[in-house]
Amino acid sequence: MKQILFSGVIGLFLTLVGTPLLIKLLARKGYGQYIRDDGPRGHHGKRGTPTMGGIAFILATIIAYVLTKVITSSEPTFSGVLVLFLFTGMGLVGFLDDYIKIVKQRSLGLRAKAKMTGQLIVGIGFAILSLNFADARGQSPASDRLSFTQDFGWEIGPVIFVIWALFMILAMSNGVNLTDGLDGLATGASVMVFGAYTFIGVWQYQESCANMPTAGQACYEVRDPLDLAIVASALMGACFGFLWWNTSPAKIFMGDTGSLALGGALAGLAICSRTEMLLALLGGLFVLITMSVVIQVGSFRMTGKRVFRMAPLQHHFELKGWSEVLVVVRFWIIQGMCVIVGLGIFYAGWAAAK
Repeated sequence: MKQILFSGVIGLFLTLVGTPLLIKLLARKGYGQYIRDDGPRGHHGKRGTPTMGGIAFILATIIAYVLTKVITSSEPTFSGVLVLFLFTGMGLVGFLDDYIKIVKQRSLGLRAKAKMTGQLIVGIGFAILSLNFADARGQSPASDRLSFTQDFGWEIGPVIFVIWALFMILAMSNGVNLTDGLDGLATGASVMVFGAYTFIGVWQYQESCANMPTAGQACYEVRDPLDLAIVASALMGACFGFLWWNTSPAKIFMGDTGSLALGGALAGLAICSRTEMLLALLGGLFVLITMSVVIQVGSFRMTGKRVFRMAPLQHHFELKGWSEVLVVVRFWIIQGMCVIVGLGIFYAGWAAAK
């Protein structure tokens, strides 16, 4: 369990100390945020704020994981490395998108096809690799069965699994991207979900089938639950430290570099911990904000009318007169309740199985 503490503390320290250095570097190079003209007027003052801040917590998370392994003389696992691969790969796609926005000074970076291609390459690579590298018990990092609090139902086969995994990865990465519209909103919400996955990983490790002395007892068939908790803790700590600089008034934005990476990490943790459908509850705020965009676009195309003053949902409340800080805090409360409900259902599923 020391590894979980080490990874979280190291990740927190690195972003607290490293983010201001990144801010100075990005500001010196003029890598500032482009602000849409049709957004809330209060956002125009943010033009030029350094972006691509996701670089800070991506590097901090990777370094925290590696240092934890070195300090404790433990070996990395395929599950942990694959989640970090998905996290970093999606971050790289976001970095390219951010860089083009900055260089060309436009709100759109990579073309839609290019951006989707990058996400598909990383997502397919993760999905295929996660079905391999079985351990001595025959457990691979991911399972080709659907899961809620544990695997259930029949095997869906590798092809359908890859499609399902891609849907989760794209949905969560774009969900976090849509949520990242107000100072600290996506970062704070992500901290809560990573905290939940730290708890889930520890619980699954303690109740792992590999540790059950008696056959037939209720247990979790997860390949590397402790290492998933270590990765989640590193992510939670790194995001917490970044939040110090990203909260209102933000000194730096995570950009697509950070939002796509965080969404990928959330999907990867859910897939490898066999809690795929539970992620919709644990990350309820991301789902809610994504659905607001779907509803807005669908309503306008079908009826020519808009349901919200502006989508994503957080901007609707800004245009209604709520201050940015008020929106963020209330949305954090909603996310906190989602995590509480999700963890409650996770525990209830365990209690019912016993």
